[in-house]
Amino acid sequence: MKKHPAIAIVEFSEIPVGMYATDAMLKKAPLACVRCGTVSRGRYLTVVGGMPAPVEEALAEALREGGAGVIDHLLLADVHPQVYDAILGQRKVGGRGALGIVETDTVALNVRAAELALKGTPVDLIEIRLADTGLAGKGISLYQGDLHDVEAAVGLIVGYLKEAGADARYRIIPSPHEALTHQVEISTLFGSSRMLPLDGEDF
Repeated sequence: MKKHPAIAIVEFSEIPVGMYATDAMLKKAPLACVRCGTVSRGRYLTVVGGMPAPVEEALAEALREGGAGVIDHLLLADVHPQVYDAILGQRKVGGRGALGIVETDTVALNVRAAELALKGTPVDLIEIRLADTGLAGKGISLYQGDLHDVEAAVGLIVGYLKEAGADARYRIIPSPHEALTHQVEISTLFGSSRMLPLDGEDF
């Protein structure tokens, strides 16, 4: 699948406003509708991609048309390939090492955090969830790698969030239990998890 060099993300508080502004974005400039639709808490989320100039132009149009209905937005002119793949729902599994978990109030904050972590450290982005089922509008991302790299990545993220005036909710697990690692490889969504017996169980 083609990867676009730039992406824009816009989160809307109301579905009608979100659909209207998304339509305006797509009509404003030549770009691709990467993903769009309703998310948790009755919000509307749009991701578009293309060359930097038209993506920036379309984002400006969305902000005009969305007005007060825009919760948050983001423009990445040179998006990291792992971030792009994760936005499309692809997951990077099979790795080992420390695990970093970051939760933000909006999707845009989390995607920007992931971009900073991946461009600043050699960690892998295992998963990013964009205000989907049960997240109440939040963004969640998981990072894996050597402990010092995960610590550095989370440090970059926390610094960015504090500078942006946003809450920094995170944890680092230096050596995750095998069962947790296996569940993470499946998904962090409860409905996708599977029962895994632990060593030593005797039933």
